[in-house]
Amino acid sequence: MAKLCPKGKAAAKRKFKVYPSAYANMYASGVCSGKITPSGKKGSRKKAGTGGHMVAGLARRKRAACA
Repeated sequence: MAKLCPKGKAAAKRKFKVYPSAYANMYASGVCSGKITPSGKKGSRKKAGTGGHMVAGLARRKRAACA
């Protein structure tokens, strides 16, 4: 059994709340082997830009729910 590289171990500690777990170790080994590129950010999803206006279908549903 090979040891994990420090880069993979650090990436797993950043990504998971509990590091010594099976999921974290699989992620760390993926980073070490080069199959996974760590981003270093949690929840980096961006909201869809609708310009502050509601989408037409959603607005109709909201009006119908209020009536």
